[in-house]
Amino acid sequence: MIFQLKTFDLAAAATEKCDVLIVLLSASFKPGKDQVSQLVSQAQKAGDLEAKAGKCLQIYRPAGMACSRLVLASVGEASAAELRQGVAAAVASVKSKNVKRIAICFGARPADEGLRSVVVAVSDASYVFTTTKSKPEPSHIERVVLGVPDSSACKTAFGQAVATVAGIEYAKEWANRPANHATPTLLAGAAKSLTRFANVSCQVLGPKEVARLGMGSFMAVAQGSQEPLRFIVLHYAGAAKTVAPTVLIGKGITFDSGGISIKPAPEMDEMKFDMSGAASVLGVFRALGELKPAINVVGLIPACENLPDGRAVKPGDVVSTMSGQTVEILNTDAEGRLVLCDALTYAERFKPRAVVDIATLTGACMIALGGVRSGLFASDDQLAAALQAAGEASSDLCWRMPLDEDYAEGLKSNFADIANVAGRAGGAVTAAKFLQKFAGKFPWAHLDIAGTAWKGGASKGATGRPVALLLHYLLGSTR
Repeated sequence: MIFQLKTFDLAAAATEKCDVLIVLLSASFKPGKDQVSQLVSQAQKAGDLEAKAGKCLQIYRPAGMACSRLVLASVGEASAAELRQGVAAAVASVKSKNVKRIAICFGARPADEGLRSVVVAVSDASYVFTTTKSKPEPSHIERVVLGVPDSSACKTAFGQAVATVAGIEYAKEWANRPANHATPTLLAGAAKSLTRFANVSCQVLGPKEVARLGMGSFMAVAQGSQEPLRFIVLHYAGAAKTVAPTVLIGKGITFDSGGISIKPAPEMDEMKFDMSGAASVLGVFRALGELKPAINVVGLIPACENLPDGRAVKPGDVVSTMSGQTVEILNTDAEGRLVLCDALTYAERFKPRAVVDIATLTGACMIALGGVRSGLFASDDQLAAALQAAGEASSDLCWRMPLDEDYAEGLKSNFADIANVAGRAGGAVTAAKFLQKFAGKFPWAHLDIAGTAWKGGASKGATGRPVALLLHYLLGSTR
């Protein structure tokens, strides 16, 4: 799908040749004398178009207009969330093989957040996964034209929006793939493919290199699978070497059976999404390659499968981490923290300005926050505030959770320096407290995306979160 930014107002919108013209109408809309405004005025007076965001009125072959269909879409007060809701409803109402070109007209100049929200909404509403289908039917929408009063004033925000969509769709692609189509080796190949962009480089470490580094915790998770682990190191070098990078660490469990502590069978297929943190890191680098900002970013992805086998790690086993700390593995289904802890230690070598790990870490976070906000834990108030602000601005929401030291009491072990679980109570917090033990040498944040990385049921599929949040945060670091 190609996005295009163009200067036109409501009067000019009537002459825009397209299959569907979507006009976004806020509650403060004042109709003018142009043809579109007159139609809006008539619809409102007749009570056929409610002002509530997400309400639409479709008109087929409007007389004297170049579009085949006109959709009047209410967007409430035109907040980013309401714009997204209105656009999603409008696009959903016109899904058809005949709809190839869509034009979207803003009655007034949109805020940067609003413009980004509209582009993401169009992408979400039209996205289709086709990789493993024998007769793929991709989205029929080929071009989306955004009409604004002054396109030059919106150019930067538009460019960021399009790059964000590219990153989100790349993350969705890899998170949606079945585990046999997204092995650690294939995930490493996806990372290597990003080196086609300027400033992006990639190094992939295998079992021997990881063993030499002393990543005993990561290796323990991987040892039950015949698929060899991969430790992926991505670099985006947009600034001088002297500029400290931000490090993103994505949990890359390409399938999580729970290991010996095996999961229940229902919905276990969704554990292919357990590498959504890794997918989000790939998505961010895909977007950085498009935008070329003047920053340095490192992406670390510890990738492996967690399976039960004669060689698999067992409850009660004690392993040594790269940091030298030992861990008693009480539950093999708490494996994400075991691969992330070694990646956190590896991140020290980059002397980072900040480290953010992203993981589908705990069902407890899903219970606490549902599918609306990701859980945010941070050792640094400034970093936490920046991430939360980025989430609000990008409509990719998160919520800060506590890290009181009292939560670490349950992680004490009689047989190792630390246990990998601390019981059910406060499970998302105790998981973060485990990670914090390995993140003491830099400002650190942890995003638990267990509730936001994918949807189940009829709309089952990856969301691409939190690519938008992370990208907005990184771009803000240039200011």
